[in-house]
Amino acid sequence: MATGYRMIVAEHGGPEKVSRETFEVPTPGPGQILIETEAVGLNFIDTYYRKGLYPDALPIVLGSESVGRIVELGDGTEGFSVGERIGYTGNGGAYATHRLIPADGALRVPDAIDPMIAAAVLLKGLTACYLAEDTFPAKAGDVALVHAAAGGVGSLLVPWLTDKGVTVIAHCGSAEKAATVPTDHALSGPFATLPEQVAAITGGAMCHVVYDGVGKDSWNASLACLRARGLMVSFGNASGAVEPFPVLDLMRSGGGSLYATRPTLAHYIATPETRDAACAKLFARIASGVLTPQIGQTFALDDAAEAHRALESRATTGSTVLIP
Repeated sequence: MATGYRMIVAEHGGPEKVSRETFEVPTPGPGQILIETEAVGLNFIDTYYRKGLYPDALPIVLGSESVGRIVELGDGTEGFSVGERIGYTGNGGAYATHRLIPADGALRVPDAIDPMIAAAVLLKGLTACYLAEDTFPAKAGDVALVHAAAGGVGSLLVPWLTDKGVTVIAHCGSAEKAATVPTDHALSGPFATLPEQVAAITGGAMCHVVYDGVGKDSWNASLACLRARGLMVSFGNASGAVEPFPVLDLMRSGGGSLYATRPTLAHYIATPETRDAACAKLFARIASGVLTPQIGQTFALDDAAEAHRALESRATTGSTVLIP
């Protein structure tokens, strides 16, 4: 029987807890597909599972997002063929040379899309899609603040919103990163001064929506950047989880009468119809040039721990891909 390897976490903690484990490549069961991995997308959610912020049974095979070729189909699996390229974004199992996935969750990757690009954008691109299209149906004339705008999701969300006619105010961790963001309003100052900067850009009107993947450190500043009845979209925890807060803060902060939501991708692609529609929107924007995914760095899958260190220290730009 063929063997492969995977990167696991047997105990919660820092990047040093990521280790390599060999395994026998499994045979797919009914309704399953076995793929041989070509590329793995690195995402902040991977660090949440490693640290135990998101619960899962140990040991954990890390990773949500991967792309590969079908090598075997389980009984009763229809509509796919051996050799076809597919992707998957479900939790766990991506950091591996081979991966079993449910056929009803497989995402077809067009032949024109490079597997590294697909692995770099599937999870982050579908996230950008639901943020811009569904959580807040952004439209021309809206003003949006995007945190971590040079990162994996941010680097896709900014051009997506801009293409819709939204005025995007981007915030980054450094001036160097801000300089890479394609918007007229790219900021890199401390969170404490951000509301003042946003007020200057908007003439005091502030933002209709804030997209915040940073979490704890940016929460108060984000609320302060919203206009009356603005929407706070907290979709990530790069600096740690947002601490419990009095609901009265939504009345007192920013322009007041604020809305807040904590969305996650699974609830937006829960059916084949919503999944296919989101993929169509994503790949159409790549094909048309609206999105030009940037792979800022690659790591060998063996070096997943080092990739986590780079991601958590905000030393990455664009997307990061792991190569088996």
